[in-house]
Amino acid sequence: MSDASTIQLIDMYLEEATAPLFLSGFFRSPPGNFHTSEEVEFDIQRDSEEVAVVVTDLTVGPRHNEASVYTSKRFKPPIYDEAGAVSAFDVMKRQPGQNPFASPDYGANATRAAFQIFRKLENKIRRAIEWQCAQVLQTGQLTLVDSSGTALYTIDFQPKATHMATVSATWATNGSTGAPLTDLATLANVVRRDGKIEPKRAIFGDSAWQRFIANADVQKTLDLLRLGLGTVAPATRGQGATYQGTFWIGGHYQIEAWTYSGVFKHPATGVITPYVSPDNVILLSDGRLDLTYGAIPIIVPPDQRALPFLPPRISSEGRGIDLTTNAWVTPDGKQVMVSAGTRPLTIPTAIDTFARLDVTA
Repeated sequence: MSDASTIQLIDMYLEEATAPLFLSGFFRSPPGNFHTSEEVEFDIQRDSEEVAVVVTDLTVGPRHNEASVYTSKRFKPPIYDEAGAVSAFDVMKRQPGQNPFASPDYGANATRAAFQIFRKLENKIRRAIEWQCAQVLQTGQLTLVDSSGTALYTIDFQPKATHMATVSATWATNGSTGAPLTDLATLANVVRRDGKIEPKRAIFGDSAWQRFIANADVQKTLDLLRLGLGTVAPATRGQGATYQGTFWIGGHYQIEAWTYSGVFKHPATGVITPYVSPDNVILLSDGRLDLTYGAIPIIVPPDQRALPFLPPRISSEGRGIDLTTNAWVTPDGKQVMVSAGTRPLTIPTAIDTFARLDVTA
């Protein structure tokens, strides 16, 4: 019921929980990583850093060499399938930002609501993929749970134990204990030796970074600016990531320092949880990491009546996403159901080219 008051309707405010993509940005998704098969497989051929050995004279003949033996890895991706409903009764109501005295346009409201649902589903799945990336880089394993904490999908990529390391002395919050530069240099040597590639960046959890910069040796190194041993110049780079600067470790490795504030709501605990554990440091090289996407099979094409509410297939190599979308009308014609699903899997293909350090002993 209207009264004598006057009201000005200003622009609506939409608070959207975006999905950070910092960690998943290190995983590649070329065209060959989009598939319709049940499983994915790849071959691995490793080489060693052998040197040629001299022969005594030309009459001896050459030393015999063979091509490296290869192994195959096969994985079955997990399934994500999310849906939402657009109700005829809901589209009768005033939508956010609409004139309360204008007659509702059911079709337009339904289309708008459907696309909002698709956006929500995409963000949920992107966060799940980012969580996969976080687990792979910090544990070398995946454990995907439901709201009760039950593990619905597990896989162990079997990283070397030396790549999931813990410091011998805790990096104290006040900098009084621990040897951050030595610990990181030691781990960098492990990555270089096993992965045949030099690490280039360190992604710090919040607590690990504070402990790192509190350390006296670190502060001394970063003070030697004229020697070019390190700089701290924080700059936001988007996706919840902050570039903190560069420093040298072990006399060989120039490392980019990053911190990451991305968080997600844990499905089992409901607690807002950082993707990178506060006490962890992830040491990364440019080694190959893969993000594959499997389609969700659909036998019957989407209901023709639901096509106006269905966006085209959400698939983009550049954006690193592939979603199978679907829509159908309930038998009573009062609801449109929309769904988005995919079968993504983050694979540490070059598993020896990264490592994780827990800074608490």
